[in-house]
This record gives sequence, C-alpha cells and structure tokens, in this order.
Amino acid sequence: MTRRPYHLVGLRGPVLATLALCAAIGLATRVHAAEPKPWLDTTASFETRAAALVAEMTLEEKAAQMQNGAPAIERLGVPAYDWWSEGLHGVARAGQATVFPQAIGLAATFDVPLMGQVATTISDEARAKHHQFVRDGQHGRYQGLTFWSPNINIFRDPRWGRGQETYGEDPYLTARMGVAFVHGLQGDDPVYRKLDATAKHFAVHSGPEADRHHFDAKPSKRDLYDTYLPAFEALVKEGQVDAVMGAYNRVYGESASASKFLLRDILRDDWGFKGYVVSDCWAIVDIWKHHKIVPTREAAAALAVKNGTELECGQEYATLPAAVKQGLISEAEIDDAVTRLFTARMRLGMFDPPERVAYARIPASVNQAPAHDALALKAARESLVLLKNDGVLPLSRDLKRIAVVGPTADDTMALLGNYFGTPAAPVTILQGIRDAAKGVEVRYARGVDLVEGRDDPNATPLIEAAYLRPAADSPERGLRGEYFRTADLAGTPALVRTDAQIGFGWDRGSPTDNLMARGEAGPGQGVPNDNFSIRWSGQVLPPVSGRYRIEAAADDGFRLYVDGKRVLDHWTPSDRIRSDGVDLDLDAGRAYDLKLEYFDAERDAGVRLGWRMPGAKPPFEEALDAARSSDVVVFVGGLTGDVEGEEMKVNYPGFAGGDRTDLRLPATQRKLLEALKDTGKPVVMVLTGGSALAVEWAQENLSAILMGWYPGQRGGTAVGEALFGDYNPGGRLPVTFYTADQKMPAFDDYAMEGRTYRYFRGTPLYPFGHGLSYTTFDYGKLQLDSPRIAADGRLNVQVEVANTGKRDGDEVVQLYVRRVDAAPGDAVQSLHGFQRVHLAAGQKQTVAFDLDAYQALRQYDEARGAYEVPPGAYEVRVGSSSADARVKARFTVEAKRD
Repeated sequence: MTRRPYHLVGLRGPVLATLALCAAIGLATRVHAAEPKPWLDTTASFETRAAALVAEMTLEEKAAQMQNGAPAIERLGVPAYDWWSEGLHGVARAGQATVFPQAIGLAATFDVPLMGQVATTISDEARAKHHQFVRDGQHGRYQGLTFWSPNINIFRDPRWGRGQETYGEDPYLTARMGVAFVHGLQGDDPVYRKLDATAKHFAVHSGPEADRHHFDAKPSKRDLYDTYLPAFEALVKEGQVDAVMGAYNRVYGESASASKFLLRDILRDDWGFKGYVVSDCWAIVDIWKHHKIVPTREAAAALAVKNGTELECGQEYATLPAAVKQGLISEAEIDDAVTRLFTARMRLGMFDPPERVAYARIPASVNQAPAHDALALKAARESLVLLKNDGVLPLSRDLKRIAVVGPTADDTMALLGNYFGTPAAPVTILQGIRDAAKGVEVRYARGVDLVEGRDDPNATPLIEAAYLRPAADSPERGLRGEYFRTADLAGTPALVRTDAQIGFGWDRGSPTDNLMARGEAGPGQGVPNDNFSIRWSGQVLPPVSGRYRIEAAADDGFRLYVDGKRVLDHWTPSDRIRSDGVDLDLDAGRAYDLKLEYFDAERDAGVRLGWRMPGAKPPFEEALDAARSSDVVVFVGGLTGDVEGEEMKVNYPGFAGGDRTDLRLPATQRKLLEALKDTGKPVVMVLTGGSALAVEWAQENLSAILMGWYPGQRGGTAVGEALFGDYNPGGRLPVTFYTADQKMPAFDDYAMEGRTYRYFRGTPLYPFGHGLSYTTFDYGKLQLDSPRIAADGRLNVQVEVANTGKRDGDEVVQLYVRRVDAAPGDAVQSLHGFQRVHLAAGQKQTVAFDLDAYQALRQYDEARGAYEVPPGAYEVRVGSSSADARVKARFTVEAKRD
C-alpha cells in the first residue's frame, strides 16, 4: 500500500504546526529540549529506549502505567495516556467521524482491497483526531492511537448479539478481512506505526453474553485449532498485529486473560508474537470474583501478568506493588511488561519530535472528508446482499407511488450497529429511497414498533427536514443547532450547524438499559462527552391545517417552545429516557417559531423531536392505507443495536441480554408483513441487522428480499440506488441463514458440529456465500496446473467467468475444497479463496487462485498434538456460493505433517 502525501491544510506551515504540536505535548518535548534522556535518543531502538525509561520508574509508577488510564509522570516527561480507543467500522466514541458499514457488512463485500481502503481511512481520521486532541491538551479515553479492533471471533451461532462485530462464520474469510484491516490501521511506515490494531477476543469467545463472565469454553482441540485459532494466527504472523485482547470467559479452566496455554504456549512460543496483550475491560476482576481461580485481587493481577497480559483495562493492576511484596510476582516481570508497553508507545512516535513522524502531519481536515463519504457509500453498496428477487427489482420509475413502511426505514440507529462515531449527515433508508425515486411519489408510514413491550421513543415520526427551516426565508432545511460546552447553554457555542432532523443518540458502548441513546462521546468538535447542551431554533411549516401532536424525548433535560411559548419543560437530569408531548392547532401556510433546548448531564446522551399530523390513523392502519394506495410496498425492518448487542440490560420477546432467543423477525413486524401481503401489492423487504434472520415466510410470500446489515452513514443512498437499479447488488452472505424450526446446538456448547456451513449437515434457508444479481454469470472449465500437489505445496486454479446478462455487475468467485473420502468430524467443505470481480455486460475474465494446499488442507491431529494434511483425493469447487459449485476438479495430495 502506498503511503499518501499529507499537506497541513488550515495550519500556518510545517514549522508552526510542529511548534504547536510540541507545545501541546509539553512534558516530553520540554524534557527533550532541556536535558536529553536515553529514552529520547532517536538513534537507539524503541526497545532500548523503553527499557531505559522504565528503569527510572518506581514500582508504583510502573503499575499505574499498566492500566488503560495511565497517568502522567511529570518528572520523566511522560504524558498521561488512555489506551482505550475504538475503531470497529470508523473512529468510535470520539465525536464526528466517517461511519462505514458494520463489520459484518464489510465482510459481506468479500472485497479485501476495499477493506484495506476502509481501514486506511479510519486510521487517517484517528491520527488527525489524536493530534488535534493533543494540541487541545486532551489525553482522555477514545483520544489515543491504540485501537481495540478488529473483532475476529468466529460467528459460530446466529444468536450471538455481538456477531455483528465480526467478519462472519468462516476462518479464512475472517483472516483475509482481518489482515487487510490491520494493515490499513497500522500503516506501512518502516519505522513508526500509524495506529496499533488489536485482535480480539483471544480466542474462544462468542456468547452467550449473559454468561460471559462465568462460563468455561472447552472445545475439542481440533475445533480450537481448525476453527477458533486460524484467524488470530494469520493476524499475528501475516498482519504483524501489535496487540491482542483476551476475553472474559475461561478456556479449558484458565481465564482467557490469564491463560498460560493461550498467551504463552500458543501466542508467544508457537506464533512468535512480539507485541502486548490487553485484557478485556474488567476481565481481571472476573479471575477472582467470578471464576474464583485465585482468592484475591493481588493474586489475580499477578497471575495475569505472569501469564502474558501486560495491560489491563480496569484497576486491578493497582494492586501489583502489593503483589510484589507478597511474593506473588517479581518486579523484573513487571519491568518486562511495562517495557513492552512503552516500546509500543514509542513505535507510535509519542516520544519523538513530530517532524520525524509522517503520520503526525495528517491534518484535521481529513476527518469526514468528501472522499471518505464517497468510500462509505462504496462500502455500503458492496455490502448489500440480494437474497431473493422474482423480477420486481429493480423498481421502475414509471410507478406512480411507492409505500415505504417499517420500523427501521427512518431510523438512524439502523445504519450504525454498535461501536460507532457520529456521522455528519447520515442518510436513512427512507431518505435514500426518496432521493433515488426521482419523481415517483413515496409515502411513508412506520407501521409498528421494532419489538413488542418496548416504550419506543421512535414511535412518533421525526419532524422531517422538509417542514423545518433554520430561519425565515432560509433556503436550507432543518433547524439551527448551537452546541455548548456547558450544560446551561452558556457562553459561545463550540459548534453551530444546521441539523436536518432532531434524532440523535451518541454511542457509549457500556451496557445500559437506555432505549435510544448509548453514547459516552458527545457530538464532538469541541463539545465534551458529558455536561453539554444544545439549542435548536428555527421555524416549522405545517403541511396541512389541524391538530398536531408534537413530542420530544431525551436522556436528561429538554424544553420546547412554539412561538415563544414554553409548551414542554423537563429541565432536570434523568437516569432514563423521558418523553412528553403537546397537542397544538397549527395552520398550513404559516410559519411557527420553534425552539428545542436540551442538556446532557452524564453518561447516556440522546434527543429527538417528532410529530403526528392531523387525522393520522393508528400506525398499523396508516401503513396498510399507504400500501393499498401504492403500486409497490417496500418494507424496511429487522433489528437495530437497541435489541442486539453487547451484554445489554434489557430483554424483549425473542431477545436476552443482547443475544437472540428467536431467529425470526420480531412478532410486531411479522404481523405487519402478513397484513401487507394481504393487500395484494408486491412487497419488497429490506432487512437491517447484524445477524442471520429466519425469514422463510418472506422467502415464500414476498417478491424480493435485500439484506442491508447496518450499512453506515450512506446506507440509505446505497439501498435506494439498489432498489431502483442504479447499482447492481453483488454482496454475499458471510454467515449461514437458517430456518426458524432448525434445531441448533446448545448456545453455550463450543463444539463446531452442526454449526456454520462447514459443519452443518442440513439444508439452510440461504447458504454461506449466497447473493443474487440483476445479471447472470457463467463459468468455464476449471483448470488445475497439476492433478497432484507440487513439491512446494502450491496449486494454481483458473476459471473463466463471463457476464452473460444485460447489466454490468459484480461476481464473487468463491473457491472451496472438500476431502473426497471425508472422515467423521471433517468439515463438509471450506473456503480457501475468493475474488470479487466487476464485469461489464458480455465481458469475460480469467480468475486465478494460487492455493497453498498444505496450509489450506491441514487438520489438527489431537493424538499427535499437531497439524497434518491427510493424504488422498480432494475436490476443488468454484462457484458463486457454498451451495452453488459451478465447476469442480479433483487432485491428490501426499501426506504432509508439521
């Protein structure tokens, strides 16, 4: 990957920019200038410099540096640093940032180069943000250069709520996507790291969320080595990932964050890992409190460090000085751990003059640059998977009216998933359809709530931008937003902008029972995470005369004014989301002054402003009326991060703690879909979500199904383009979709038999790798360079692929291998190559794969305790999904053992 040039946009030249950054860094540069120390000697290795710095620290100082919130050591010129930053599909929890499709959606692109571009863009924004934070004297959480992504756990069970964070169920796909992501994050400078990526959660961790602090995963060693470890091995050996994160649960009786077997024997001894290990947050507490492996905090901290976890997310490592005094660990072992950590910080350039670090010159202007928005749109387009189409798609623009109904059509949260930043101008699916319709009337009705039993603040539709303007006679649409650094609307606004709609929830990521807002980070751009306030003002222009129900909802305080009169007043903190409404008679053709004031005290932050127009029927009937009066119905539903996610504290029918207990759509949505079908109008379903859905009723009864995942800030644009044929969808499923009545193995059983396309022996609803197109592709004869594996273990495979349809499109050519004389417990088949190719109508292309057969075919032999390649006959299968092998060929292999 070629490193792009950077220009100091908006600064006064390289010299002044360097001086400003040096002044902000402060402590380190002053020490460097006044009395050079060996750890500031840029001619020495990072390891040597780190050891010299650690040698000057007290035991207590060393222990403090081993916790994520590491304090400053002023006498040594060490600035404060928080190791905790997130960047799963965009810089998260650090204010405004470009938001790409959720990780599972990125995996659905099957596009490795695209993944590299996405990660490079994330790291550009992360670097720019970090240096701006430093210039502003900020050294807090989510402001650093050490990013706790990617999540490369295997999505072995569709019930897992955090599966959306992964690259799916296949080890090979996960490894290819993960290595590309790491390379994009860490950069290609021969001296400095751009960021530190973190492979998590090592190594056997995928639910249940409710039990993650308690359970002991005990897969067979064959499943461990054949399924759970390969992606981690690839990221360590190929990706050169600098950090690995442990998990909460035990593995074979040991805490994954203090496991000699995982962290010493495998990670360091077998794979040669040279970086550092960080615990999952508060996982060290679990060692003594929940797993009860040791009786005390001191013993837990000592055990974790001795077995290879250098950095703790939490506070248990504060007890390490006491652990040394108790003889549980030596100070030399602590020295080794802290030296690893400071080696990493030095490799990031934190202790060097900024002019030596090219990445330090990335300007703040790159954040949310137009090119980044364009890349977010490209990724959203490529993530879309067309599951079914009876010919109704693409939609014709000769239609008179389209009804868009469903609970996630106009919900920004349906774009985001979890672990996200604040997009500048997110495009909902409703807006994307309206933009793409180009003259076709679009009628919208939400219809139903997302799930049953939820006091849903989204039930009242947002006031749309078309009915708002920031000032009289303004050509803009929306309200003027003034964002203050204080909770009382005092002082000069840190940010002023026009917001099209008022419907925000800033991502916090910590478990909460909040229904709308989940953000530890505030709006960004100088607005703090907590204790901020916002004033929106402008005018509302009612489209019809009559009685309106205007509703506001917020976490913490809000006040609403109409024509200068305060009509809603809840200006007090709240530990839950609070909503209220007022009925007002408004006249069409008149503009009413509107003002909404909001403050956030601490923790969760979110606010929305909605209305119901005069004569509005109950939502369900409104949706059916919209359907009956339209030519086609587009139902947009599924899931959001409000119901599937990480260790959530709310439970609804079909959900438990963020996991799913029912693979079907929530009952509210199923009921609406059946009623829509009964109208006799064609129904197209667009699904949002981060996991497989059992939608066999829809497969049998609806006209088309498009899987949209959580598609990021431009997801609505991509969906609208795909529905009208401006873009030809070509994504593929990175997970198997099962039927609702399919009996699944126990969720807490980590055996792979019966799971994923590799070990599932039944017939899925949609197979791994499945995805349709608006064109057709044919495959020529499969060619192998030899019927036997060459001495170097390589096998070259080629096939000609032709676009035989009338539209340009993408085909994902997939290569699977299966053992002809499979033994009990063998995988049905395994993916070992894929390429996404774009072909114009009528175009042909030869697609070649260079298969490392000995690596691809290896299986773990539990008796020998090592990998082997069983000799015999194998079959290469190439096609467009795991269940659609278009061409096949056989080859043989001699025995090969590691």
